[in-house]
Amino acid sequence: MQEFSEDSSIEDEILQNSYEQFRFEVDKGQELMRIDKFLMDRIENATRVKIQEAIDSCKVMVNNQLTKPSYKVKPGDVITVITFEVPRSIEIIPENIPLDILYEDEDIAIINKKPGMVAHPGFGNYTGTLVNALAWHFNQTVPLGTVRPWLVHRIDKDTSGLLVVAKNEISHYRLSVQFKNHTISRLYNALVWGVFTEDEGTITGNIARSESNRKLFRVYSDPGIGKHAITHYKVLQNLSFVSLIECRLETGRTHQIRVHLKHIGHTIFNDSFYGGHKILKGVVFSKYKKFVENCFQILPRQALHAKTLGFEHPVSGKQMFFDSQLPDDFKGALEKWQNINETLSLDV
Repeated sequence: MQEFSEDSSIEDEILQNSYEQFRFEVDKGQELMRIDKFLMDRIENATRVKIQEAIDSCKVMVNNQLTKPSYKVKPGDVITVITFEVPRSIEIIPENIPLDILYEDEDIAIINKKPGMVAHPGFGNYTGTLVNALAWHFNQTVPLGTVRPWLVHRIDKDTSGLLVVAKNEISHYRLSVQFKNHTISRLYNALVWGVFTEDEGTITGNIARSESNRKLFRVYSDPGIGKHAITHYKVLQNLSFVSLIECRLETGRTHQIRVHLKHIGHTIFNDSFYGGHKILKGVVFSKYKKFVENCFQILPRQALHAKTLGFEHPVSGKQMFFDSQLPDDFKGALEKWQNINETLSLDV
């Protein structure tokens, strides 16, 4: 639980109400910005009106102090938001949503998450998430305040692939330690713009939020900004103007693969957040443009799939390894690039 100042009965009352919390540490490079605008850029589906209502209701604090909507955040501020929509007393609704479960025992479950599914409830996504589906599958209702031990890690809504889910506290703790110690093995497949001159490589660069668009992340050369991140990649196939690659994470930062690949000029195919939904390689003539747009329709999301997952079982200590097939949308777009590869090489 986030600590608050002890000299205010208002803060104590807020804590006792036990609302879900968000916590943001303002980056070193952050320019002065009104707190309502700052939070609107960071909390999905939150409007300025809702944020201002939360501030007026004493549910937003800066450095453990109550604040005003006009306050301008600055580097180093710690902002705590006690959400204004869903109290922890409201239970997550179990929903009968089909899950692709590759493995399950008393302590863990391995889920092959389909694209388009949000992993964890949040603003605007309190139903239809992986957690709602798990609540149904585990045949129990779960108070919002106890959801966190279930998901040891997450992948983006439009990223498909493998997740390990802890079914009890001890499993959650031991798996979390493995993630922290970077002993979890994770391989991703990505279809990216451009061809590589080297068969493999390593991308190293601190990642933090973009100063121009706070919903995005970018690589910073200043070691004092952001969090250290390392991504290893290996080229599986060069296909004229796109490439199929394999990525291994050494760290696990938000949007890490997407940001690192954009940084080296290989934005993930159809990643609308980072510009991959435009034709970035190849001469744009009508036939080629139509072909790419057709691939976008087949794969209406970023071409990123969490393919493998390896770790030590949190209770038995047994080494576990899981592999997954590319989903149909990814496979369909990839096959089109493979089939037309020779034609594009000759015609474009």
